[in-house]
Amino acid sequence: MENRILICMGTSGIAAGAEKVEANFRNELARHKLTDKWEIVKTGDRGLFRDVLVDIITPELGRVIYEYVTPEDISELAEKHLQAGEPVKRLQAGDDYKQFFADQVRIVLSNCGEIDPDKISDYLDQGGYDALKKILQMTPQQVIEEIKSSGLRGRGGGGFPTGLKWEFCKKEASDEKYIICNADEGDPGAFMDRSILEGDPHSVIEGMIIAGFAIGANAGYIYCRAEYPLAIKRLEGAISQAGEKGFLGQGILGSEFSFEITIKQGAGAFVCGEETALIASIEGRRGMPKPRPPYPAQKGLWDKPTVINNVETFANVRHIITRGVKWYSSIGTEKSTGTKVFALAGKVKNTGLVEIPMGTTIRRLIYGPGGGMLNKKKAFKGIQIGGPSGGCLPEDLMDTPIDFESITKTGAIMGSGGFVVMDESTCMVDIARFFLAFTVAESCGKCVPCRVGLKRMLEVLEQITEGKGKQEHLEFLQKMGESIKDTALCGLGNTAPNPALTTLKYFSDEYEAHIEGKRCPAHVCVELVKFEVIEEKCVKCGACYKACPVDAVVWEKKQYAKIDKEKCIKCKACIAACNFDAIQ
Repeated sequence: MENRILICMGTSGIAAGAEKVEANFRNELARHKLTDKWEIVKTGDRGLFRDVLVDIITPELGRVIYEYVTPEDISELAEKHLQAGEPVKRLQAGDDYKQFFADQVRIVLSNCGEIDPDKISDYLDQGGYDALKKILQMTPQQVIEEIKSSGLRGRGGGGFPTGLKWEFCKKEASDEKYIICNADEGDPGAFMDRSILEGDPHSVIEGMIIAGFAIGANAGYIYCRAEYPLAIKRLEGAISQAGEKGFLGQGILGSEFSFEITIKQGAGAFVCGEETALIASIEGRRGMPKPRPPYPAQKGLWDKPTVINNVETFANVRHIITRGVKWYSSIGTEKSTGTKVFALAGKVKNTGLVEIPMGTTIRRLIYGPGGGMLNKKKAFKGIQIGGPSGGCLPEDLMDTPIDFESITKTGAIMGSGGFVVMDESTCMVDIARFFLAFTVAESCGKCVPCRVGLKRMLEVLEQITEGKGKQEHLEFLQKMGESIKDTALCGLGNTAPNPALTTLKYFSDEYEAHIEGKRCPAHVCVELVKFEVIEEKCVKCGACYKACPVDAVVWEKKQYAKIDKEKCIKCKACIAACNFDAIQ
């Protein structure tokens, strides 16, 4: 149908009212007797979270994109756009939307926000399962050589060459082998895998089937946390539809190859993102890592050779097979080919999912798709890359290319793709404390370095943020962090000290301010904030007075504000409201 209405209905869109928006569109189409002339397409989220996002597509006007659409806007859109062919300008997406997508190269996210994930026909219209049909005419080793030659590396954080992992597993002699898709995604602020599963589940399924054919596996598992109910629902539907079409099950497309996929719901333990802990969870045991070697490719699920890749890795596979190695390897860098999806968050203008070529600089990501800093009066301070086990990098590293080697050299890690932008209102010591608190809470407790060492580091960071820091604490954090990295049992423990170690390396002045000056330059650590108004900086605007929830700020027009410390509850609302750093 030429006339189409696309409504972004992933988790983000639904939370913003997309279901009511869809219902109102259907009511308006019925009221205006237009139902047979328009097709409503319920898509996944597109990545830019300005929900509800709605696209209206006609031959006359092409695609008109609307953002922040509410159910109350639908009658106006129906009368003006659907009826009269006149776009509603006040709702149209502007320059920020265009900037967000301008520098992106969307491979993994190409179908997200464009097709109905509940309809296999939409996926087939975009070339879906063409890669599966192609590999059934190839040998398993030919498929592996294609993946190896593409340079695809694991997108879950480790960056291990995907084709090499498949080859290791293929060479293992065994009566059974398994494919596992790691969709646990436990990093705070990470939602790449979730959006792919909600918006394009068949791409992951197709990638898993191809991997199964390559290594000689007939069964696969998708390990997805139960907190992703919509992703699980759409995966279940996609698996059922793929089976009905002959893409899954016995004798796929008339071949001798058979493959089945089972969904395993995880309970939300961060440590189960580690592959050996994930395997234990699927087997019904407590999710705890075990030493390697042997690696899962040698001895994995139920002691059988197993390939584990994450959602984004599998979603790349079909594109490599159908569009070719030369095309894929031309994107990115020599050692880090293709694209990477990042969850861009924090003090940046445009937040959401960004897919960019490997090798793009940090600066280009922030000031390209990100649109620059959220508050122009607050200078950029740093970025947290790689999730809770990643690292914090300063302004002078903004021109670092985003690829596996370059990021590792800084002391951070690529991780699964979390990317948090921070400005001068962020305390780097508090950031290190925050992420250490997360990893301490999520540690499985199996090994002493992680169970005890991280806890001791957290206690020291808490003392520093409370104004009880000592110079010897800095040496302790450094030595303990390095020791944990060298001795912890799994990847969580090996990388958990990174936030503390990188902030010590790049933001040592803030640690000194907390310890020697007993002050927090960012005015974040409550015990080190005096809550006094600096008259030289105060512009008498009254913003702090209006923000205070307990009337602790005394202020009159054209007068300096004052803070009643007996009433003050140290909530920092006044600091957040003041754009002139007049409260210390």
